Amino acid sequence: MRAQYLTTNCDIHLPRWVILFSHPSDFTPVCTTELARMAVRLPEFTKRNAKCLAHSVDDLQSHHKWVQDIQSYCHDVPKSFPYPIIADPRRDLAILFGMLDEDQRRDPVIAQTIRALYIISPDHKVRLSMFYPLSTGRNVDEILRCLDSLQLTYRLKVVVTPVDWTPGDSVMIEPDVTEGEANKLFPKGYKKVPLPSGIEYVRTTQDY
Repeated sequence: MRAQYLTTNCDIHLPRWVILFSHPSDFTPVCTTELARMAVRLPEFTKRNAKCLAHSVDDLQSHHKWVQDIQSYCHDVPKSFPYPIIADPRRDLAILFGMLDEDQRRDPVIAQTIRALYIISPDHKVRLSMFYPLSTGRNVDEILRCLDSLQLTYRLKVVVTPVDWTPGDSVMIEPDVTEGEANKLFPKGYKKVPLPSGIEYVRTTQDY
């Protein structure tokens, strides 16, 4: 990526978790709110060892000019914009990641990217993808929640996180983990949830 794509403020180096998110176009209202909020909350991603990268098919000059509007709209955005915005006017990266709008993808010369977001792990695998319509802005709390879940299950591959999970809540043990393995992996204990089927597939623990 470093050799092919220009960014607004720094080189791209990807030794850690990456949040790659596209926006349809510079100088649009919803996108302005999204990039502003991501800039304000960047420290929360940084402490999770995650690098944020914005992306659109606009050119670098457009990005630099738009950043001034973002900073004016939200005064909490640092004067030095804190994360790179990738310029992809040839739409190479957009096509590679499937970011082009479905209605326009056959004509990439005029295509705008959809609101796509990818969470990429340190081994360069896409662990999560989110796609939002042009009319709906993303939720940063949900992005952080998903990142927390992915980092936990990347580290501890025998657990999964249930609905509405946030750090500190109980996690669930994968059904294929035997009772003997569970006892070794979770010495502080875990709970079996009895179900009418009699199948012991719901086990929870806070030992992580």
